[in-house]
Amino acid sequence: MRRAPTILHLDMDAFYASAEQASKPSLRGKPVVVGGIGPRGVVATASYEARVFGVHSAMATAQARRLCPNAAYLTPRFSLYRQVSDVVMGLLGELSPLVEPLSLDEAFVDLEAGGVEPTSAAARAVGERLRRDIRAATGLSGSVGLAGSKMMAKIASEQAKPDGLVCIEPGTEEEILGPMSVRVIPGVGPATAETLRRAGITTVAEIAEAGEDELVRLLGKAHGGGLYVLATGGDERPVVAERDAKSVSVEDTFAEDLTDRTRVQSELARLADRCVRRLRGAGRSGRTVVIKVRRYDFSTLTRSETLRGPTDDPAVVREAAARLLDGVDTTAGVRLLGVGVSGLADYTQEDLFAQAAGGTAEAEAAAEREQEEAAEEAARPRQWLPGLDVRHAEYGAGWVQGSGVGRVTIRFEEPWSEGPGRVRTFAVDDPALEHADPLPLVRPAGDQPPEPPGSSEPVDPADSPEPPSAEGTASP
Repeated sequence: MRRAPTILHLDMDAFYASAEQASKPSLRGKPVVVGGIGPRGVVATASYEARVFGVHSAMATAQARRLCPNAAYLTPRFSLYRQVSDVVMGLLGELSPLVEPLSLDEAFVDLEAGGVEPTSAAARAVGERLRRDIRAATGLSGSVGLAGSKMMAKIASEQAKPDGLVCIEPGTEEEILGPMSVRVIPGVGPATAETLRRAGITTVAEIAEAGEDELVRLLGKAHGGGLYVLATGGDERPVVAERDAKSVSVEDTFAEDLTDRTRVQSELARLADRCVRRLRGAGRSGRTVVIKVRRYDFSTLTRSETLRGPTDDPAVVREAAARLLDGVDTTAGVRLLGVGVSGLADYTQEDLFAQAAGGTAEAEAAAEREQEEAAEEAARPRQWLPGLDVRHAEYGAGWVQGSGVGRVTIRFEEPWSEGPGRVRTFAVDDPALEHADPLPLVRPAGDQPPEPPGSSEPVDPADSPEPPSAEGTASP
């Protein structure tokens, strides 16, 4: 345990929803829910305005709509969230070489390793400066916790939410932890909490009172002993700079159960290709292919196959996934499919002889597959999901507010627009309308684009109907 609060924990506030509000002026100060928008969707993040109505992450989107029908329900834009995360992690990297990312919006920082004086005043000054820098660079807010250990720093950042800073002085850990629920201790999930509850232990103070021997009896030597140490404030875990990914995976939940075997096979092949694209994007390869099948009754099966060596070949992953699927009965219906690759490496141990003997044939086959996929993509109807970015040849950048019955409604605004943007409706196949990449949340220096045509005109209510929604509608 450190003598000064020099471990910092940053947790961005309602990250996905806040990024959407920063990106869309018309949604600022209004309830926003980000997640799956279909009948089986799940909430990823809710803005604080939506949380007032009881909406929270991991809730079914259908239930969230009942609780807060007037919220904007948006499809996640992970490319935007990664952009913002890169900026935030870059700011953390300026503080110390020891930054341990936990997710896109959360990380630990060892301030002592960055040369910060080991005093409360110095740590607070760094934390406040970090919060100001994050807001200036992204427009978003983050909550900062400072303490002498990782566990207490995370607890402090939770207490600081939203948009605050809390410093827990070393030596006060047991006093602060005592009245808290056992669930606050890392590693205490529902099963462990239930075991402790049956033994009459519901608070951290009661864990400490029970003693190490009793905890070992209840939970086993490793878990019980470790839990006792943490409950008495003895967290000595270091901040680890590299948290290497152990696997890469993708999955899809379907609006209706898939019962056609051919459709299941084609969806699995598509997921395998997506997984390999993500794998290659990370500059990795892997040797174990895993499939995940969730059936109509929510029972979930996983199957895996380990290859002779690491690969990033989509054909190899597709074939392995297909072999794994052969042993799974899907006749009653499939609700979710997933494909993953684990056993990651930074190289590909392919058959080097194939490059000489069959490399040309493989390249031609790969090119043919890419052409087929491109043709399928071109033939597939464009999806206009609420929240996604678009660009119109005349009106410029905007985002999908809703779509249905052959029409799509677009709100034309940029992150730096002053006030809500104009709304217009187009045919879903309008050639002037195309999908686009997210704009940065802060306008690049020197970038002063001209006003789009008609931007100074008053909004005509006839231009902004609420179309019947086939793919969902955001309601700012």
